[in-house]
Amino acid sequence: MKNLPSLTVSARASPNTQNGSLPSLLTDLETDEDTQTKLVTDNPSLENSWREIHGSTDWAGMLDPIDPLLRSELIRYGEMAQACYDAFDFDPFSKYCGSCRYNRRHFFEELGMSGCGYDVTRYLYATSNLSIPNFFKKSHWEKTWSQGANWIGYVAVSGDETSARIGRRDIVIAWRGTVTRLEWVADLMDFLKPVNSKGIQCPDPDVKIESGFLTLYGEKDGSCRFCKYSAREQVLAEVKRLVELYVKKRGEEVSISITGHSLGSALAMVSAYDLAETGARGECPVCVFSFSGPRVGNGRFKERFEKDLGLKALRVVNVHDSVPKVPGVLVNERVNEALRKLVDRLLPWSYCHVGVELALDHKKSPFLKETSDPACFHNLEAHLHLLDGYHGKGEKFMLVTGRDPALVNKACDFLKDDHLVPPYWRQDENKGMIRNGEGRWIQPERPWPEDHPHHIHIHLHLQQLGLNPDKCLTQFDASSNREITIIFFFAFSLFTSFLFSDFIN
Repeated sequence: MKNLPSLTVSARASPNTQNGSLPSLLTDLETDEDTQTKLVTDNPSLENSWREIHGSTDWAGMLDPIDPLLRSELIRYGEMAQACYDAFDFDPFSKYCGSCRYNRRHFFEELGMSGCGYDVTRYLYATSNLSIPNFFKKSHWEKTWSQGANWIGYVAVSGDETSARIGRRDIVIAWRGTVTRLEWVADLMDFLKPVNSKGIQCPDPDVKIESGFLTLYGEKDGSCRFCKYSAREQVLAEVKRLVELYVKKRGEEVSISITGHSLGSALAMVSAYDLAETGARGECPVCVFSFSGPRVGNGRFKERFEKDLGLKALRVVNVHDSVPKVPGVLVNERVNEALRKLVDRLLPWSYCHVGVELALDHKKSPFLKETSDPACFHNLEAHLHLLDGYHGKGEKFMLVTGRDPALVNKACDFLKDDHLVPPYWRQDENKGMIRNGEGRWIQPERPWPEDHPHHIHIHLHLQQLGLNPDKCLTQFDASSNREITIIFFFAFSLFTSFLFSDFIN
């Protein structure tokens, strides 16, 4: 396994400077006129501007040219999403495969991010019968920590010192995406389903979300102690607990920031919508910082998300990445509105992006090489690198924060070879094996994964939201006429392509 996560690599550390044997990539390039690095000398305060960063003005005038503070915040939230990948144990030879590698109380410290100023309050777990390649991982060991659960993310809250600096108490929800390959794009894409058919309260049956996302978000397994509550129930209960603690009891101002990459971005959108629809957020503003996410719902979902519920979403995408272009390749937000609404009523394949898009182009970076590998275009570290050098459309690419470009190659092969940064370099020392007292190489033991803190309060919080935590989510059953539907879909696709080619993405 050549791309296993390491134990202690900092999100901002260079692999070349840790042993002093090689200069960092930035040091090599600081004198290069074409790839010069501008370092930030002053850090504007978030205390008085966090609402604009959080989307109160829909980022008007902040994207082109990009606001420096917005850039740094996007990178910060992106690193919190990246932490989901770096902490995930996906080694099938580990008895803990599918879990988080670290105890939540030392999560950021173990990842070299102790200075981020947040504390993890809950780990999130999910279960699924869906076929999602490289999302759900299982161990080869029979006596594993869980047969049906996977760690899927976390909830964290800013500490007192950080809260004072950023002007509010910030609750962060970070969702994990797929580890490497992109097969889930084809395997998970299915039909739009009304959100209220999946247990999410919504007065409008025309609000629809892709059924696979809903199932992953809402499915649970009563026989598994990690998934006796769905990911949905875990998030709703924890956010409600934190809102009651910091808003109702302490009278603080609180924001809810949700982040995720790839499939994790879809879960971020769904959870943001759910927090608002159920009222778990209270009066707290909710914003999604999405990285390379697919479309999630239909046009009515977009309207309810943005207009009715007042949610904000900023989507960071690479224009060469295919994932943000699905589902809804044929009928999407770029199609004539009248046609889209007509299709929206007739067929379950009309999708719309929500929020505001920040489009980046990896071909602008002089650090990245030409490649046809779609996984490179989709890579989260590559997106953070592009953010670091983006100043606006048509502006020269220049790195700003001092973030090491070598991080791009942690889990892909995207940097130019002459930078001498090996691909897939982020690994455990000796693949995690250690010598025991007898000199034998073994896998070390580590604390058993924690299931659900504050367990006695989960039922109470969910019941206060009008939910029944003892009720299992009904599984999505494909229509018995699926084959006929698919044939009709392709016929409709050809018809639409012919008549409305000017409107199709």
